[in-house]
Amino acid sequence: MEKDSAIAVFGALAQGTRLNVFRLLVRHEPAGMAAGEIARQLDVPQNTMSAHLAILARAGLVRSERHSRSIIYRADLDGLRALTLFLVKDCCAGNAELCAPLIAELAPCC
Repeated sequence: MEKDSAIAVFGALAQGTRLNVFRLLVRHEPAGMAAGEIARQLDVPQNTMSAHLAILARAGLVRSERHSRSIIYRADLDGLRALTLFLVKDCCAGNAELCAPLIAELAPCC
């Protein structure tokens, strides 16, 4: 991931509703969720939710697929992985032992 892409991702996540949407979609992987259900669970008007989902999609954090009359949104875990790698790629100036606690803490949830 390039720095400009990372900045776009951080910009997309720097808003409370979008951060909540992304975290909700990560919890619902791999099935994803319909846009209307996301809006209902987060108590956000559907038209507002559509705008938030579009911003997340442009940033590479969510992807969508039409199923009949619904659009199902999923977290783009490749985008999350790219952002995480961007953040820790040069972790602790190459001292892997300093990054070990971070990796250990992530391992149980992933």
